[in-house]
Amino acid sequence: MPTPELILRSLTGIANDWLWLAVAWHVFFAAVLAAVFSLKPQCRVVGLLLALPPVCVSALAWMNANPFNGSTFAALALALAILAIKLPKEPIARGPAWTTVAGALMFAFGWAYPHFLEGQSPVAYLYGAPTGLIPCPTLSAIIGVALILGGVGGKAWPRVLAATGLFYGVFGTLRLGVTLDWALVAGAAALLAATFATASNEPPARA
Repeated sequence: MPTPELILRSLTGIANDWLWLAVAWHVFFAAVLAAVFSLKPQCRVVGLLLALPPVCVSALAWMNANPFNGSTFAALALALAILAIKLPKEPIARGPAWTTVAGALMFAFGWAYPHFLEGQSPVAYLYGAPTGLIPCPTLSAIIGVALILGGVGGKAWPRVLAATGLFYGVFGTLRLGVTLDWALVAGAAALLAATFATASNEPPARA
């Protein structure tokens, strides 16, 4: 695995070289949220849509000689897509109040992730933060949407996402020294807790 310095340099390069693509991903996430609240698409459709940003993270990681991130996010995208197909056909619905609030905070954190951009005004983070380009802000935004929707209607899908978020949050803080990634750890833990809370509230299956 590359040294922390090389990883940080690579992430910084991606964030600044692909600023236009970050803007496009902000539009994507805004469109997903708008569709969720206005059109109420099926759970599986939302799950498939949210599997797309990791594909971009993987591609950019491979292009910047980071095979670990490239492989991990390719696997994440594939897992989320496969699990999304198994999600219910019912329209998406919001989760309970606490997950909605936690999700909104987590999504805002991923949307305006305040790191890696160089020579830009603080306003630039509102539309050009490296969401959809590098791991932590991308996971933060996806986890935020999943929390707002109470797990996107499943258990395995959000748990895979939460596990990946926990790993990258801890890695970012302890290995790379990006202390703000503790927020990702908190969001991933909240999503994981939400899946178990939902499971415990489900009525027992009838014989």
